[in-house]
Amino acid sequence: MTGSSLIALGLTWWQAIIAIIVGAVLSTVFIVLNSMPGAYYHLGFPIANRYVWGMYGSSFVIYNRILLSLVWYAVQSWIGGQCVYVCLEAIRPNLEERIPNHIHATGLTSATFLCYAIFCIISLPLLWIRPHKLKVFLYVGVASILIFEIVFLIWALTTMDGFGSTISSKPATQDSSVGWTILYGIISAIGGIAAGILNQSDYARFARRPRDAIYGQLASAATYSIISSVIGILVTAATQQRYGGALWSLPDLLVAMMHAGGSRSRAAGFFAGAALVVSQWGINIPGNALSGGFDLAATFPTYINIRRGAYITALLSNVVNPWQLLASASTFLAVLSSYGVFLGPMIGLMISSYYIVNRKIKVDDLYRGDKTSIYWFTWGIDWRAPIAWALGVFPSMPGFVSNVNTSVSVSIGWTRVYYISFLVGFSISAVVYVGLHQFFPAPSIKDFVLSPTTAEQIMVDAQTKWDGESVQSQSVLPKDVQDLEGLPKEI
Repeated sequence: MTGSSLIALGLTWWQAIIAIIVGAVLSTVFIVLNSMPGAYYHLGFPIANRYVWGMYGSSFVIYNRILLSLVWYAVQSWIGGQCVYVCLEAIRPNLEERIPNHIHATGLTSATFLCYAIFCIISLPLLWIRPHKLKVFLYVGVASILIFEIVFLIWALTTMDGFGSTISSKPATQDSSVGWTILYGIISAIGGIAAGILNQSDYARFARRPRDAIYGQLASAATYSIISSVIGILVTAATQQRYGGALWSLPDLLVAMMHAGGSRSRAAGFFAGAALVVSQWGINIPGNALSGGFDLAATFPTYINIRRGAYITALLSNVVNPWQLLASASTFLAVLSSYGVFLGPMIGLMISSYYIVNRKIKVDDLYRGDKTSIYWFTWGIDWRAPIAWALGVFPSMPGFVSNVNTSVSVSIGWTRVYYISFLVGFSISAVVYVGLHQFFPAPSIKDFVLSPTTAEQIMVDAQTKWDGESVQSQSVLPKDVQDLEGLPKEI
């Protein structure tokens, strides 16, 4: 949907593909970089932020991620509801006429709301499954959506009436704003996965070995994102003449296909809708419900575990009104890119803190909530982090406000800064955070970084301790040792 919505925004096919590829590659780089605390130290996202923001300061980032879990669970559930709508439309055509509309809201009818509710309800049993037992289900989800996308692409290309203006149009080079629109598409592609980048440690910590997480992410993240988006662009282009316009929403395209065909088209639409329902489960359960569960469990560990947190996320997501966020292609892209204004600086802080400021982590001190922890900083907050974050957010705020409230107008310069908000915020916050630690260092952090114990030794100790195995008896240790450059083999 990201790829096809760029077509609806006015980009040609090759411009949209450039935006998708660059965005996917950059996303993969950020994913891998920000997953290392989980891969090497087995640290989840809520705990990892304590060495960035302080023991109490990290709550700010966790609450933001909980809010994002609610928003994205609702958005993905709404798309899942549209997929349920496709299945029901295939069984009983003209669903809108069969279910009288008593709801008057943007992009919402009684029929679509019913399908949204159905998807939310049938998703609940899956929340009961523990994260490490979802592997088989995810295999099924990946297989079903891959088969669907390949078959759908073949159908679109073999039955098309030409690509239309999407493919055949000349490059729109006459206006310099096209380049900024491509940049906007790149940031939108990153924005679609930005929330996942932020808490990638929550998943990398389940890896048996660090290199499993690294290679798995490198092999899959950009590859599948590019393939999926390019298929979306080609299918949208191949069907736009047939249906009178570029249908960027995949469920809408399937409904149009069924209305234009006969019983065989409805059968194809049903199985396509079913595959998409499974696909939405595959991203919504681990990516949003469990993310909310992880963060809520870390915030209220006495009362909430991961399973309860996932159910709370699913319940509270209903207040988001996701149908308004997906009313049009431009609104959809605005949703993808807007929160990057705030997430880019957070990710910049995490990556710069791990690789430049701290360089090695004293894991036990991340669980000490008093002054004995080297990550206590000042009253439990590293004051450098909120300053760096605020400075990273500031340049993109005028464009963000203008994008959210169209009655507010700003200069073209502020708008273009907003177009690249994620990268601007990431860079500024990272540089400011490192600079503040350089000129106003935290004594406890500085002393620990300068201590003779190497990061590689601490990593092995953390892996060994939290795996419940000793260095002497751990059969996979030599492979782990090979992953850690510079580690003496005699260890």
